[in-house]
Amino acid sequence: MKRGLIAATGVAAMLVSVAACGSSDGDKESGAGGSQGKSLTVWFMDGSNPPAWTKSVQAEFEQKTGAKLDIKVQKWDGIQQKLTTALSESSPPDVVEIGNTQTPSYAQTGGLQDLADLKKEIGADWTESLNKPSVFEGKQYAAPWYAANRVVIYNKKIWADAGIKDVPKTRADFFKALEAIEKKGDAEPLYLPGQNWYFFDGLTIGTGADLVKKDGKKYVSNLADPKVTKAMEIYKQYQAFSKAPKDKDEATPQQADIFAKGKTGAFIGMGWEAATAIKANPAIEKEIGYFTIPGEKADKPEGVFLGGSNLAISAGSKKQELAKEFLKIALSDKNEGALAKEVGSIPNKESLLSNVKGNAAAEAAAPAAKSGGTTPLIPEWAQVENAPNPIKAYMTAVLNGKSPEDAAKQVEADMNKRLSQKN
Repeated sequence: MKRGLIAATGVAAMLVSVAACGSSDGDKESGAGGSQGKSLTVWFMDGSNPPAWTKSVQAEFEQKTGAKLDIKVQKWDGIQQKLTTALSESSPPDVVEIGNTQTPSYAQTGGLQDLADLKKEIGADWTESLNKPSVFEGKQYAAPWYAANRVVIYNKKIWADAGIKDVPKTRADFFKALEAIEKKGDAEPLYLPGQNWYFFDGLTIGTGADLVKKDGKKYVSNLADPKVTKAMEIYKQYQAFSKAPKDKDEATPQQADIFAKGKTGAFIGMGWEAATAIKANPAIEKEIGYFTIPGEKADKPEGVFLGGSNLAISAGSKKQELAKEFLKIALSDKNEGALAKEVGSIPNKESLLSNVKGNAAAEAAAPAAKSGGTTPLIPEWAQVENAPNPIKAYMTAVLNGKSPEDAAKQVEADMNKRLSQKN
């Protein structure tokens, strides 16, 4: 999945599928000390390393180790093949940024170094939901760097005109607010296209659903599970408040552009999407508010998909200790906090969430991070999300009147075929 940071109103979770290719361990240097004259190559993805954070981390690393930090920013287009090739070469980049859900693909084929010792040293209090994608088959193959999740972005004027005084604390409260806007009749209560797949994935996390299950030694579709059905029924309740097409996703058209017209009560999206709306209509900025997607009970937010990135060390790097020294610096409380402050990202420890104070979108996203999750953390999953995503087809079928059971059967063969493909 493709991800980056945009220093506007929050973090942009940009999604791209990647696969892994391993390499054998090279000779390791004895330690980070005595690194004068050496250099460490780090690959960041375009948009992920903001200027102030990067300058500070680079200076700290170079002062502490005596080595130079060679930062190479990679474009998202074509990164799958480029990184796969790089990890298989004799001199791969030493440290790489990878999408959190794609870590298993690289770990499976040996492209990443086991970081169990680093986890013990600096990661004892990493937030479990953020760290989970760094672990594959019980081993720590990466370190959580940052995450982002969806929030409710709403038009305060439309809500006030409908007589709504407080932001909802429960899902039932949210539905009541949408009903009030609907009754007022001046605006579309919620813009929610039928294929906002990552919001649906968050709902499945909230119901405790698994989208795949093990059948012998292979994974197969689990869309017929009652917990998945429950999540889809919740989605259908939300979508009933929207006039958005049932066969399109949130990017077709861009939901922020629809919201910018000032005739929509709310939409569910990434915090940075507010900046897109403001660019389209600067006058709407004063009307924009944010709140956490509410769950069934007030003390537990709705499940959310946690998009984000991990930092990993190439298994073939000959500078293992120096690379670990970089991770210790980049992932320190000081620098994790600085990153959160600069761009509104969710840091890798709950104790650091205070750093997003003052960023309204990030403050709304933070409460749901602890109970958030991801897509299935298996190497086979990448193929499922390739267009045309069969889960999107499932969603549209249900919204057009098919039972969740029949819709699941409709896409089962395609989904199982994708899960059986090699990456």
